[in-house]
Amino acid sequence: MKILRKRPRLLILLTLAVVATVTATIAMAIRANRMETVSPRAARDRVAAGTVVPAGQVDCRKTKCIALTFDGNPGEPTDRLMDLLEQYKAPSTFFLEGRRIHKFPEVVRRMAQDGHEIGDHTWTHAVLTDVSDAQIREELRRTARAISGITGSEPTLMRPPEGRTDDRVSKVAGELGMAQVLWTVTAKDYETDDSALITKRVLDGADRDGIILLHPLHKGTVPAMPSILKALSKQGYTFVTVSQLLAPSKAVPGTIYK
Repeated sequence: MKILRKRPRLLILLTLAVVATVTATIAMAIRANRMETVSPRAARDRVAAGTVVPAGQVDCRKTKCIALTFDGNPGEPTDRLMDLLEQYKAPSTFFLEGRRIHKFPEVVRRMAQDGHEIGDHTWTHAVLTDVSDAQIREELRRTARAISGITGSEPTLMRPPEGRTDDRVSKVAGELGMAQVLWTVTAKDYETDDSALITKRVLDGADRDGIILLHPLHKGTVPAMPSILKALSKQGYTFVTVSQLLAPSKAVPGTIYK
């Protein structure tokens, strides 16, 4: 009888523990989503009147700009993607995972040579809000060093995996000299191989000063790119990197841009 009496109590305690854990997780997610972000337009508006963009660069205050961004490691089919971007004169921003960079140095080198921007997407795609400050620092620093070892330049932008960030992530990113970049549109290409659906999601969400999130290694993404590039070009968009989208402002380390 005593054992039977203890079981309901144990179940109640376990249930309460699960509820508390889920509640804490939801609270953290809500807090992350409420963190202050800065739009490209707001960033540009903060600079002094009369400030000009670097010579030869697009001025997105006067031009209808959009930034294509790609997350993941630099393996196949990234070369095919860059062929398409070159065809449509679409400089983009690649946020690279570090752990496989050494296997594709020529691809990373080509990114830089073709005028694309390279950002940091951590070493192992760790969710940074779930790890220690020391691991956040190591995930970002190790990838930055790998990128620098190939291109000669360390990244000034990073994208937290899953877009998960908080005050700790912002602090460490700021200490490492990197701003955070989220997105305004995601094709959710990790959910589907349907290129037509990926194209529709991008075009439905596209807007001036938008930041589009895509993942080249998913099967439907690169096949969708000709339609995406062609349609956005017809709609009058000029493709730019994230830093070009912010110009003449410069990305502030630790700040979250979206």
